[in-house]
Amino acid sequence: MTPRRDPLQTLLGCLRLETLDADLYLGDPGPGEGRLFGGMVAAQSVVAAGMTVEKERPLHSLHAYFLRPGRHDAPIRFVVRRDRDGRSFTTRRVVAHQAGEAIFNLAASFKLPEAGIEHQDPAPEAPPPEACEDWELARARVLGDARFERESAAEVRISVPYHPEKPGPARQTIWVRLRGTPPDDQLLQTALLVYMSDRTLASTAARPHGLPWGMRMTASLDHAVWIHHPFRLDDRWILYASESPAAHAARGIIFGGMFLDGVRIASVAQEALIRTRKD
Repeated sequence: MTPRRDPLQTLLGCLRLETLDADLYLGDPGPGEGRLFGGMVAAQSVVAAGMTVEKERPLHSLHAYFLRPGRHDAPIRFVVRRDRDGRSFTTRRVVAHQAGEAIFNLAASFKLPEAGIEHQDPAPEAPPPEACEDWELARARVLGDARFERESAAEVRISVPYHPEKPGPARQTIWVRLRGTPPDDQLLQTALLVYMSDRTLASTAARPHGLPWGMRMTASLDHAVWIHHPFRLDDRWILYASESPAAHAARGIIFGGMFLDGVRIASVAQEALIRTRKD
């Protein structure tokens, strides 16, 4: 009998990049079938950029484009460009290549911490995660096929279940947490947060159109993350609230906020491609 993989340890293994040369790294896309999850290559790119930056300067923002679908059957090469090393800010660019083609690019900014202005809107209300449906079980229910149940490194609970016959507002709240406790390394924890930030956003934009799993084809086009507060990921739930104020020409814009114990630790923006399946 094949031993069951620990999904978090598998993810952590993918985030341990091999140094090939100065500012050149190699990453394992991990096991799987079909298109590589965009959050994976984004998290690996964050690690590649951070490996060229002093540890005292955490990531505070990133802006990225998904250029081509990634695959599970070929390693990913990350090329880092050092744009600026300032007194407060450090800027890096990363291009991820697979099978000779660029699949993802990232601009990342790191900054020394400092005291300054601070404010925050309150976290949105949401039912407790124990009262919410598991994301993977919901997907299997909507598709009517238990084979679609899977265990990922991040557990997701959705506050409003999907009902294909009942389109709803273009907003949702979910709970997300890692299936275990990662090492206490700031760069690694930041990469894991970026990995989780790519979950469920396209589904927010699809909600008003009655397009559940099986009826839509989606792909992340670009992705941005701003980190507001230091954080530590363990077995605590993160509340992830998102809304899509506009969509046109098969593209939906989604904005999100990630809250840990009521504190907004990050904001997210993404444009997603959402098409109705033709078959």
